[in-house]
Amino acid sequence: MTHFAVIGAGQAGASLVARLRARGFDGQITLLGAEPAPPYQRPPLSKKFLLGEMEEARLYLRPEAWYGEQGITLRSDCTVTALRPEAREIALADGEVLRYDRLALTTGARPRPLPVALGGDLDNVFAVRSLADIRRLAPHVRPGARVLIIGGGYIGLEAAAVAAQKGLQVTLIEQAPRILGRVAAPETSAYFRALHQANGVTIREGCGLDRLLGEGTATGAILGDGTHLDLDLVITGTGILPETRLAEAAGLTLDNGIACDAHCRTSDPRIWAAGDCASFPRGADRLRLESVQNAIDMAECAADNMLGTPRAYDPHPWFWSDQYDVKLQIAGLSTGYDRLITRRDDRGARSHWYYAGDRLLAVDAMNDPRGYMVGKRLIEAGRSADPARIADPATELKELLRP
Repeated sequence: MTHFAVIGAGQAGASLVARLRARGFDGQITLLGAEPAPPYQRPPLSKKFLLGEMEEARLYLRPEAWYGEQGITLRSDCTVTALRPEAREIALADGEVLRYDRLALTTGARPRPLPVALGGDLDNVFAVRSLADIRRLAPHVRPGARVLIIGGGYIGLEAAAVAAQKGLQVTLIEQAPRILGRVAAPETSAYFRALHQANGVTIREGCGLDRLLGEGTATGAILGDGTHLDLDLVITGTGILPETRLAEAAGLTLDNGIACDAHCRTSDPRIWAAGDCASFPRGADRLRLESVQNAIDMAECAADNMLGTPRAYDPHPWFWSDQYDVKLQIAGLSTGYDRLITRRDDRGARSHWYYAGDRLLAVDAMNDPRGYMVGKRLIEAGRSADPARIADPATELKELLRP
């Protein structure tokens, strides 16, 4: 019987095996995951789950029994030690060796670690990537505790919002000149800076960490400008690294992640990749996207190609972030924009529309689902809209979708 194996039981891996069955594949499917839990959602971990508003079972993408019902062998708490493409073998930590006919790597990403030299090995320094991370962190999240959050991207800002809502004293530092500097316009940065400051968060931009203080446990920090802070815990939000170590040891080509062609195939013709770990061609460049949408869509494309249905991966990226009572929805990629149009309404909705010349590239929508929906549909259709009409609050946005 033909055997398709998938290494990595996150959003991408779960989506890929579901797609294989939905497309009629009747061979053997094995999904290998390093964590003890079945595939689960990551976005709610640092929000509703940490706030105590969601039980663990609600995180699961599907009930654990579903995999057996579909004839999918789910191997949780399973460590892969080596991949041998020339023999089509997967070596496991318990000594077992699995053979495959086709393989997908959906190994995801891991948090960028805080260097040990700065105190990254102290026991109250936490990442917010996995269930295990949140279980370690949760007992420390208590009213009045002093927390330092390192990194002003979406991970750090979402952690700051939850900590502030739980009554902690929150200081967030960002070494770059402004929060969200890599991913958003200064106007979006200013919006979220003001939001966090209104909720009691101290934000220090252009300020990095010199070192943490303490033996075994972090009790304080010296910032790059010499400021001393007393601390009870530290949360790192300095980004993620694509999990490519297994692929690299197996000799697969890497380029900002596991390098794939337009059909999600790696440098080995029997191996595909998808999700946070994989990069793909986008025009003259290569792109790697870190989002739930990309994990699902790329995994489904990889599954189709594994089944012999050629299909190029051509995504229309979208993202979201929840902070306090604000839902940020992002459509498109703003790279290369040269003009920003701001739209507001009397209900507090706000959106930022990124243009390169007359071409609409992306939209940041804050509590503005209509703006997001219209912007997303325009971008997906390769259309733009008159910036003056966007800026005019009297414009009914749905009119912009008419041919």
